[in-house]
Amino acid sequence: MTSDLDLRGVWVPLITPFDADDHVDHDAIELLCNKYLDAGCTGIVALGTTAETAALEDEEQRAVVDTITRVCAAKNRRVIVGTGSFNTRHTIDATVALQGLPAVVGALVVVPYYLRPSEEGIVAHMKAVAAKSSVPLVVYNIPARTGRNLGAASLLELARTPNIAGVKQAVPNLDVDTLEVLSTAPSGFHVLGGEDTMLFPLMCMGAAGTISAAAHLCTERFVAMIEAGLAGKTDDGRAHAEALLPVVRSAYVEPNPAVFKGVLHAQGLIATADVRLPLTNASSASVDASLAAITRAGR
Repeated sequence: MTSDLDLRGVWVPLITPFDADDHVDHDAIELLCNKYLDAGCTGIVALGTTAETAALEDEEQRAVVDTITRVCAAKNRRVIVGTGSFNTRHTIDATVALQGLPAVVGALVVVPYYLRPSEEGIVAHMKAVAAKSSVPLVVYNIPARTGRNLGAASLLELARTPNIAGVKQAVPNLDVDTLEVLSTAPSGFHVLGGEDTMLFPLMCMGAAGTISAAAHLCTERFVAMIEAGLAGKTDDGRAHAEALLPVVRSAYVEPNPAVFKGVLHAQGLIATADVRLPLTNASSASVDASLAAITRAGR
């Protein structure tokens, strides 16, 4: 076992809400954290892709983490913080800085992007970060954003590396590499779904849960679906997955997290639907279509 961190369940990679003056809305962060934790989520992921982390200033990032960790600590719940970049030294520094933060149990470290390193280089990057970190790593494999994919051999090498607890596997298909990792990874290494259309099939093959942006919507039903998968209740889980598929598809017709923010604003949960450039706000048609899908899902 390379880590004893239990990653089972639904983790929500929280959006960063902005107020009318384009400041981070910390009251809304607190409200959303409480909402998702009360709905049964295992924990919150801070500074993930859905948080528009690249559009936040360093001070804003620190403040977001402070708010999320404060809320989660008060509810005795857990936080994973995104610390990865294409710079190994910066990633190590950001990960080491998590030491001592309340409620933080892991670091989400994305495959280095833009530079397009070899798989050997990616593995070395992850090992270097894991060796310095005070919390276990969750590798974030998302080739659509990074331009690089970790195959089974590389993921299994990382699965055997001390202080690496799992992978957020955000690939578009239930491919052979993912199946090999699910079937042969050692105890203590968890696969978390990161492609929201594929969550229940992944659970059926042995995944531990998900870091799911779509779980901002119909949260209780996402939790029920993942719990059904963990319990081997295939029929129940399939029913949830079928109901949620239109919700998931509607949420990604425009770049993440624009539709999520549009829906949450329409539901009265955040003050504005604003994203920061170079992203643009979701169209009213996309938001209305997503709200209709949520109504049809029924939960």
